[in-house]
Amino acid sequence: MTRADPPAFAPAGNRAAGRVVAEIEDGVGLITFDHPERQNALTVAMWEALGRTLESWRDDPALRVVVLTGCGSRAFSAGADLGAAGDARDNGEAWQQYDRLTQAPRQLLAKFPRPVIARIRGCCLGIGLAVALQADLRIAGKDSEFGVPAVRLGMGCGPALVRQLVDLVGPAQARMLLLTGTRIDAAEAVRIGLVNQVVADEELSDTVVDLARTIADNAPLAVRAVRLAIDRATGDPAARDDEAVDGAIRDCFASDDYREGHAAALEQRPPRFRGR
Repeated sequence: MTRADPPAFAPAGNRAAGRVVAEIEDGVGLITFDHPERQNALTVAMWEALGRTLESWRDDPALRVVVLTGCGSRAFSAGADLGAAGDARDNGEAWQQYDRLTQAPRQLLAKFPRPVIARIRGCCLGIGLAVALQADLRIAGKDSEFGVPAVRLGMGCGPALVRQLVDLVGPAQARMLLLTGTRIDAAEAVRIGLVNQVVADEELSDTVVDLARTIADNAPLAVRAVRLAIDRATGDPAARDDEAVDGAIRDCFASDDYREGHAAALEQRPPRFRGR
């Protein structure tokens, strides 16, 4: 695999800050939250490294899909790690600082122009779940657990996470998760629609690789148009950009990939899409 440029990593010697490991192979980018001693809880340094990675990858024409995962088998991410700022958590200053410093990379993830898959094993909690909800698809191992423990910590829950949960699982299931603060297992998560698929833990990596390759092999302009159409169908009506969707569809029909797709179908061979 080809690693991202060095600026995409938190300093390797600062293990307390955690790090983000980024690599690309055959059009699939893999981003790993590497903070296993804290169950991959996300520090500000990790968010900044994630932001630099996404910034450097955003305009890479060879990149087709991104996979997010956690280091090891214990956790995708157990939530936010306030680090040294935790000394101020009693008055909420640490959370305000964390929110302010991580806002830009969170926006980069939310608006990333390639499909994102969350590969989840172990616990996926709080901010970690919010990250997974930003992905287009969530594939989980059978040992996974999900939850938003804010009420058990005396905390409020951000409106973005609440909106994502309600949109995905409906208000009744979102209330159950948020008002109880309890964890649910992978079987319940797939039942309510929180994740797309649950597989045996030993099959998780291969399943996600196969899924990523399937998406990567599709026409990039068509994938972009589909994602925009889904956003239009499910997002805030006041913020819907119908012209962007219509323009993306027109781009598909005018592309070399459209002609290649039809030629490949007639010739009964796999298409070779180039994103133009």
